[in-house]
Amino acid sequence: MDLSELMWKRKSVRAFGPGEVPAEKLVRLLDAARSAPSGGNCQPWFFYVIKDAAIQKQFCVLAGASKFIADAPVAIVVCADMPRSGARYHERGRDLYCIQDTAAAIENLLLCAEDEGLAACWCGAFDEDAVSGILGLEKDMRPVAIIPIGYAASEPAKTSRRPLEEISAFIGFEKK
Repeated sequence: MDLSELMWKRKSVRAFGPGEVPAEKLVRLLDAARSAPSGGNCQPWFFYVIKDAAIQKQFCVLAGASKFIADAPVAIVVCADMPRSGARYHERGRDLYCIQDTAAAIENLLLCAEDEGLAACWCGAFDEDAVSGILGLEKDMRPVAIIPIGYAASEPAKTSRRPLEEISAFIGFEKK
């Protein structure tokens, strides 16, 4: 499938069916994630691949009872290693670039999951401090997303998108 088709096909899935995710597919997801661009090539990301039902149930509670995190065969917690960007770009690197870079890695991971026939959801609403505690993270390692991954129980509809006219402005272009 070409990239444009893949981008429009990808959607957030919150209902997972049976089936383990093969380790080879998980490695391909991580490989896609690490191919993302990053400011100054700092690559400030770290990935915790979790296949522990007890931990996933804890994450479910910490993410506002998002049961689908516990129902997925695997969850990946994507973290931003703030000092990696901060060393080069100081406060802006620590506070912004590492988040932007990590977000690019997450999108690559999600697109790769779709391409691999997997379902996933980007979950960003969770108790960061509690997730950090469960994973034993250092204070400068920030969890950015929990991504449950598995096989979709059913094919959800793609949500609508705002029209280009609502979300863009072309400046310096001749009006036609």
